Amino acid sequence: MVVTKLKPANKKLKTFKAIQEPKLKMKEKISYGFGDLGNGMMFDMGQIYLLKFLTDVLGISSVYAGLVFLVSKIFDAFVDVGVGSYIDNQKNYSKKGKFRPFIIYGSLPLAIMTVVTFLTPNFSETGKIIWAFAAYMAFNAAYSVVNIPYGSLSASMTLNADDRTQLSVFRNMGSQGALFLAGVSVIPIVSLFPNEAVGYPIAVAVLAIFGMVFHVICYKGVKERHVVERPDVKGLGKKAFLSLFKNVPFIVLVIYTLLTITAQFLKLNVQLFYFDYVLGQEGLVGVVSTLNVIVVIPAVILTTYISKRVGKKMTAIIGTAGFSICELLNFTLFGGEVIPFLIVNTLGSMFLVIPTTVSWAFIADVVEYGQWQNGLRSEGIIYSSYSFTRKLSQALAGFLPGLALAMVGFKSNVEQTASTIVGMKFVFFGFPLIITILGLFIFLIFYPLTDKRHNQIVKELALREEL
Repeated sequence: MVVTKLKPANKKLKTFKAIQEPKLKMKEKISYGFGDLGNGMMFDMGQIYLLKFLTDVLGISSVYAGLVFLVSKIFDAFVDVGVGSYIDNQKNYSKKGKFRPFIIYGSLPLAIMTVVTFLTPNFSETGKIIWAFAAYMAFNAAYSVVNIPYGSLSASMTLNADDRTQLSVFRNMGSQGALFLAGVSVIPIVSLFPNEAVGYPIAVAVLAIFGMVFHVICYKGVKERHVVERPDVKGLGKKAFLSLFKNVPFIVLVIYTLLTITAQFLKLNVQLFYFDYVLGQEGLVGVVSTLNVIVVIPAVILTTYISKRVGKKMTAIIGTAGFSICELLNFTLFGGEVIPFLIVNTLGSMFLVIPTTVSWAFIADVVEYGQWQNGLRSEGIIYSSYSFTRKLSQALAGFLPGLALAMVGFKSNVEQTASTIVGMKFVFFGFPLIITILGLFIFLIFYPLTDKRHNQIVKELALREEL
């Protein structure tokens, strides 16, 4: 049985009103988006630049660099679950909230570890490999302490489906804004210094400072409204975790995420290599980042329009299908020429914004489904377990490029052979296409939680006085 503040019968109408009518003000939605902008100012450094930094600046092999991602992300996936369990099992948390304090107090350690991952100590080759593993594992642990509470926060802010979609929209805008700033600013800042070993830590530090500021804005601008404190009963945490295996929407969402996010981050990790060694323009990352940001606004407008008409599930399917078509076009026709590639890639990025935007609303819906199913509201466990999947995706996306590049004959800082270029093209386009299509069909066929069904579940929870 969940311990929560029970609502007397005469307050049920207010609960229904909270479900049916949007409640959040624009200021709060924007503040929530700033949280992921802050996250991305630190997280994106590793996703975009670290693999190339480890091989070309720190000087370790691409295989070991890939292993750094694989091992660190798997380690972090377990850290996520630990953080989520701790959040759910908090007792007598402060007036600042159940989730918000982690964002403000965890920001500085995260910023410090972001910079540490881009330092180049004068160690032996073995020492550098150990350093890379240790630094990135510590960074990921620090990131979990901020990101898991942030992701869990949205389910406590509102029960309304439209509001949740809008929170996802602003979160994705923050994420895309961080990708843009990271993409256009890091290389120019690095180039101001005599060598990359000096330039990278300074560039990363600048962005990390801004990230801390954005975390403060998020902390001050959002409010927790629907928070449940568990009773001090032994075994509830284990019960909440085991119940995930009976939560069908969660399981399908996890599989879909594992496949599609692996594809997305694989492309992100290998893009610098493709731009530099295949298209011959490493600075193209800034152009791509700019174009990707330009399409965010029309993409989120399109997401809102489609979602209101066909629901979040079909919205995600439409966006994923559009991205897959663009990947196919670049793989077969346009990927080798800069201008055609940019056009199709930008269109694909616009489609990709759509499922990325609504994915965070899905996980908030799954929280209520689990509560309806087993009587336990477990934002931390559910979000951290979902994040576990995303971290596994990121681990694969970090490891596979290093392994794949080695398999196709890639060698750092030299001109690549024709066969290697063909292999890099498959790594950048072909493999992400295959696993994205697989994820699309699994989600289309098996995901059962439509917006209509979720509204019914929330109403039942309100009648049971559990909200």
